Amino acid sequence: MNIFRDDVQWPETWPTREELLDAARRARARSYSPYSGFPVGAALLVEGMEEPLLACNVENGSYGLSICAERSAAVAMIARGGRRPLAVAIVGEPGEPCLPCGACRQFLAEFNPGMVMVFEKGDGHATTTLADLFPAPFLLEEQKTAE
Repeated sequence: MNIFRDDVQWPETWPTREELLDAARRARARSYSPYSGFPVGAALLVEGMEEPLLACNVENGSYGLSICAERSAAVAMIARGGRRPLAVAIVGEPGEPCLPCGACRQFLAEFNPGMVMVFEKGDGHATTTLADLFPAPFLLEEQKTAE
């Protein structure tokens, strides 16, 4: 099953996909991943914010306390007063799509289950939506009616 789509809307007012991926690469360079050796960076485009929010994964010797780049970005969004992510670029191994884990998919769906997601793929990029990647998130009834 191919989850990547060529028809995902990307408004001209947004940074380009490549600009968002470049921002995620800058965040990846700051990763603290001494245990897995798998640095991840995320760049979250948030409604009402001019610049994407950058975040990276931060591991901990008590593995369960580690936090993924995507959740770090969502936490930063809330801390800065944002509420609605529009798009996210996620990078891990160069040239390979770095899909978010299940916890990150659910965490992001809390704020916008239809957000756009962009990944590295070879020398280019691949795009999908969170809804395509995670079609049945847990949402409270009040969240469902707010969409």
